[in-house]
Amino acid sequence: MSDAPIIAVFSGGTSAEREVSLGSGLACAVALARSFPTRLFRIDEDALPPELDSSRHVVFSTLHGTFGEDGGMQRLLDAAGVAYTGCNAASSALTMDKTLTKKKVEARGLKTIPGLVFPAREKPPVEAVVAKFGEHVVVKPNDQGSSVGLQIVGTRAELTTALASISNGTWLIEKRIFGRELAVGVLGGRAMGIVEIRPKSGVYDYASKYTKGLTEYLAPAPLSSELTRTIRAAAETAFEACGGRDYARVDFMIGENEAFYLLEINTLPGMKETSLLPMSARCEGMDFTALVREMVKPALQRFHAAMAPTKR
Repeated sequence: MSDAPIIAVFSGGTSAEREVSLGSGLACAVALARSFPTRLFRIDEDALPPELDSSRHVVFSTLHGTFGEDGGMQRLLDAAGVAYTGCNAASSALTMDKTLTKKKVEARGLKTIPGLVFPAREKPPVEAVVAKFGEHVVVKPNDQGSSVGLQIVGTRAELTTALASISNGTWLIEKRIFGRELAVGVLGGRAMGIVEIRPKSGVYDYASKYTKGLTEYLAPAPLSSELTRTIRAAAETAFEACGGRDYARVDFMIGENEAFYLLEINTLPGMKETSLLPMSARCEGMDFTALVREMVKPALQRFHAAMAPTKR
């Protein structure tokens, strides 16, 4: 058997982020093929491809959102004994839940935005929300990515409409912080460059993320050296606190007086060449091909360790 496994790139999936994942998967497969035997798998159901072989494949997943990013696929890979890149099942499940993530990082001294989590069947009264956070709030699913379902609210009427549109799932209402949004890639536990996100609409929603020309990105972000060091350290702390493995992207918001708050941790972030994690890596002089090569190395090491004959 050859010592060089095939990198199985997973893309697609069944979540609301399927189209984003298809783009990420193709970009990563092309880049990985420059360094390794590579095959692109399109995932169309919540199951492993029947051709997947733990003795031949190492999985590089780009499955964003539900099942792909929340520990579901990771549990299947673990059960099948397949080596894979990125966070393990427990860390993936934890970081997909925004409220649990907040609790973990708050315990390590990091600030998060004040919020309220609730199931769809127990929506909070509008006046209670306004009394607690004011009229300017953000309403979003507690366990989705890519700004799926995100609603920006500025009046009681808008909040009433937003709550009325919720029919299932668990949701989060947060006080809206007006400031600067940042993204930091973490690779091997070390923070890379900081990217500032400046949506022209003022809101980094799904359209602003995936429509060309609607958002300006500054990489590296124009921050003081001291604040840069502080935020990079915070990204590393958040990654470690949530049991991160291999890589992730950590997002922050800076408010008044340079107070900063953790927004979320993305364990399988967008991975086109123009995505935020690759932008963060380019700040460190690492191009896309070099980045994906580094991202897959720990999984290759786990694969070879598992395949090594047991020493007597």
